Amino acid sequence: MTAARGSAGDGAGGTADRFTAGAAFAVDAAFAADAAFAREIAERAGLVLLDRYERVGQIDHKSAKDVVTEVDHLSEALILGAIRDRFPGDGILAEESGEHKGVDESAARSLAHGRTWIIDPLDGTVNYANGLPHFCVSVGLVMDGRPAAGAVHDPMRGETFWAAADGPAMLNETVIHASEKERLDDYVIAMALGGRSVTTRVRAVRHAVRVARNMGSAALAMAYVARGRFDGYVQSGGMSAWDIAAAGLIAERAGAVVTDAAGGPWFDVARATRTFGCVAAPAPHHAELLRLSRESQG
Repeated sequence: MTAARGSAGDGAGGTADRFTAGAAFAVDAAFAADAAFAREIAERAGLVLLDRYERVGQIDHKSAKDVVTEVDHLSEALILGAIRDRFPGDGILAEESGEHKGVDESAARSLAHGRTWIIDPLDGTVNYANGLPHFCVSVGLVMDGRPAAGAVHDPMRGETFWAAADGPAMLNETVIHASEKERLDDYVIAMALGGRSVTTRVRAVRHAVRVARNMGSAALAMAYVARGRFDGYVQSGGMSAWDIAAAGLIAERAGAVVTDAAGGPWFDVARATRTFGCVAAPAPHHAELLRLSRESQG
């Protein structure tokens, strides 16, 4: 099976064209080569997902609600191999297999120091396992604790959202920007709230915007903020570094304000797995979405 093509307006191209990823970046972008590499390996992993879509064999349960498929492991193996071949000294944090040290890395090294790739080989596994065509591959690079480059690839649409910390947000070969809607009540957002007073907070946000959705892939939904498909993204928690490392950077480089669910820095190397939250939206309405998502939380 070959990758689907996106719409011409979004700058989608064929698989071979998408592997020549560096051309659109300014030549002086320090992390341009890393962003191009992230794009390349995310797209190659996406071919693995496409090849086995609706033909999944083994499905295992990681928890009561989380599953992992054989395809997660195949995609991850491809990405790990590519990183080890190109950057043997870099660290890797992968959702399915955990942390991997670079060959020249000391035991004391962590996300806060040096280069670490953070990958989710299949974000939206439940969707994928059930034949729902909304999932992605996410590959991010963190440098000294700060996201530096990343790519989120949607194999079903043949679209890759990608960026470097010193470059623009891109969709395939096109520079993209976050929503420019003037009114919050025109916003279509992605939302997943939990915790105290959740019913009250969900009602408050829904009342303020046009509509809220939950599509089942955090990284892809956040990447949609960079294109203006979602005007905002609100999630109170439950995410991990691999959900947000690439997508948060892409949304930020597209002009969105990105914070954690309390209004602080959106990426924190000290956060534990499944404790990340995020609010991402254009500056005119970010503060109000943040307030409504936290109101009456205590």
